[in-house]
Amino acid sequence: MSDLPITGESVHEPVLLHEVVAGLTRRETGDMTSVSNTSVNSVVPQIPVYLDGTLGGASHALSIAKAYDGKVAIVGLDRDPMALKRAEVKLAGKAEKVILERSNFRNLDIILQKNNIQAVDLILFDLGLSSDELENSGKGFSFLKDEPLWMTMGDPKEYSFTASDIVNDWDETVLADIIFGYSEERFARRIARAIVSYRQKKKIETSSELAQIVKMSMPAFLRRGKIHPATKTFQALRIAVNDELNSLKEGLEKGYRFLNAGGRMAVISFHSLEDRIVKDFNKKKMEEGARVFTKRPIVAGPEEVAVNPRSRSAKLRIIEKQR
Repeated sequence: MSDLPITGESVHEPVLLHEVVAGLTRRETGDMTSVSNTSVNSVVPQIPVYLDGTLGGASHALSIAKAYDGKVAIVGLDRDPMALKRAEVKLAGKAEKVILERSNFRNLDIILQKNNIQAVDLILFDLGLSSDELENSGKGFSFLKDEPLWMTMGDPKEYSFTASDIVNDWDETVLADIIFGYSEERFARRIARAIVSYRQKKKIETSSELAQIVKMSMPAFLRRGKIHPATKTFQALRIAVNDELNSLKEGLEKGYRFLNAGGRMAVISFHSLEDRIVKDFNKKKMEEGARVFTKRPIVAGPEEVAVNPRSRSAKLRIIEKQR
């Protein structure tokens, strides 16, 4: 990574930062639904290994390192090489060891084995799209920008299809099923019909073009709302392109498998489909003996939402492996 140029500072604001650090590092037991303003107890018998499956701006990783006074090993995964380069600079000298790898967290077993790591003690999966990807990737994640319709979190050349392929080539019924299935958009069929009608005249090439198609297909009262009418459609396409739900299921299973006894795994989700998968996974593991610290998900308080509006939909769940 050292030969990659750094292109700008991270603009990503971490979500539920204090709650994640407190939830992963506290040693007391019980429900953690109200961890806000709780001091961090970082006394542990040995140097822990922290796996950040979605490193992004590395703010969570840096805060974990500080909580342990640098006596921690960090393994950070991200599909964006520039995010890894920025993290390399940010985390330099902050931990006993820092290992950064360009990878999807569904492949965390391969990465850990490659680096001769047998088990980890702390895991975080922050499932939100980082502000860096939204603002600077140039891949069409934002409906407010005029960018190529890729929506790939990694290199588009490594993907079998992109968002452009879906909206320009796929059958209307399949397109509608994707939009509804991955975002629960109630106007999915109406949107799919409008997309197919438009592409018969010309190819849909950019994110702003698609956003306008979706917006004009919606009822007039929704076009005037605070939430952009294309929000759910863009979410659905991104999930489909990156196979996010299956990645999450694999990541949860593999992450839990690599946890030491007493190790904890935290997941921040941003929509109901993700949260349902995490909730069901934790319930299953609780039945097998795990301790779930979040009977209800931890959510951002009004102060954080005021500063960082994207935190309003974040839900944090934490589980501890017992054996």
